[in-house]
Amino acid sequence: MSVKFGQVVTAGLARQVADEIHGAILDGRLKADDRLPGEEELATRFGVSRPTVREALKRLAALNLIHSRRGPTGGNFVKRPELSELVESQATSAMLMVGMGAFDIDELIEARLETQALCLERACALRTEADLEAMRAALTRQEDPALPDTEFCAADVGFHRAIVDAARNGPLSLMMATVIESFIPLLNMIVVRQRNRSETIAHQRRLLEAVEARDPRRARAALENLLTHLTESYAAAQKARHAKQPG
Repeated sequence: MSVKFGQVVTAGLARQVADEIHGAILDGRLKADDRLPGEEELATRFGVSRPTVREALKRLAALNLIHSRRGPTGGNFVKRPELSELVESQATSAMLMVGMGAFDIDELIEARLETQALCLERACALRTEADLEAMRAALTRQEDPALPDTEFCAADVGFHRAIVDAARNGPLSLMMATVIESFIPLLNMIVVRQRNRSETIAHQRRLLEAVEARDPRRARAALENLLTHLTESYAAAQKARHAKQPG
């Protein structure tokens, strides 16, 4: 394979080499599982030393863009992205933004309603018995009165993750990672003391029943009611927090 790279200047050579290869991956000149040229060839193409190439490759590996294999057919290869890794990265960034107050509660609720409603519509059409069993299992966990708050919240995430999985769409799952893996846990932490568990479970039970019946209208209505309950719990939590503050 022969990939054309741009020229680099003398300052920050390793970073520039890494940027050139990164650009080739982003624009499709290098694809998942492609083998990169060897260090000596890369050094010749870029007009730099082999240690500079090694440093550039280290940068790309740290970004999870390439990985190495040993042996006769080894070398450095473009890494095939794993959905779980992308989800974790996106959720971590979103959690940071939410924690810093970049979004307010109304924005979060609106975003969750519109994105999860799309998942519910698809889930109603495409769900399998295994998907329903995953939702039921999460609800069964939540119904245990002795379940600690942290595990109740984890089961909550699991329930909504099962809905997203039932939608059978990889890009949509990636988009929903922000909601499922960051917005939901963060709001759960805020409302945990004000939330009525039985009411939360009742709303989610109606969601499950709508998906079982393949009824997207009922599903959206159940989601809207669940989010109204969450918004009210959030308001109660904020009120209790302000009441504790002096003055």
